Order: sequence, then structure tokens, then C-alpha cells
Amino acid sequence: MNMGMTRVLAGLLVLGALTGSALAGPPSSEQKAEFYKVCMGIASNDTLCACKREATTKLIDADFMTVVIASMKGKTAPEEVTVAYDTYIAQSNAICIPGY
Repeated sequence: MNMGMTRVLAGLLVLGALTGSALAGPPSSEQKAEFYKVCMGIASNDTLCACKREATTKLIDADFMTVVIASMKGKTAPEEVTVAYDTYIAQSNAICIPGY
């Protein structure tokens, strides 16, 4: 297995652990509204931001949503979640960007 594949698989495992039932529930409606607002401030693309807002419910939990929103606002994601964050970005792009 090549190094890139290993990194993606590790990210999926970490992302799966972060979204497990023992942790926080899905992102709240308030978090999803904030996500959309911040996304629109960055991308000004309703279709993309609405899709990514809805994808968060399938991909991450409320705790990780806090990391995602902070990162969108310019804060660096903590090193221990970098792979999971990169995996989330790739998965949400694959869902929301045709041909990604």
C-alpha cells in the first residue's frame, strides 16, 4: 500500500472515531447555520455551501464541526485532527463538487 493510501485510510479511521456514537451527536442547527454563513463569506456559492452544510450531518459530529468552523475562520486545525480534517474536506468535496 502506498503512503498516500495509508494516509487516507488513517484519516478515515480517525474520522470514523470522531463521528462515533460515543461522542457528540450530529452538528446542531445553530452550527449548521454558522457553517453556511462562514462558507458564504468565503465562497459566495449557495449551491456549494448548502450542500456542504448538509454533508456535515453525514460526515462529522458536533465536536468536529467546531473544529471545521474554526478552521474556516482561519484557525489552524489541531495537529491531532489534521488527517481527519483533510479527509472530511476530501469527502465533502467529493459529495458537493461534481467531478472532484
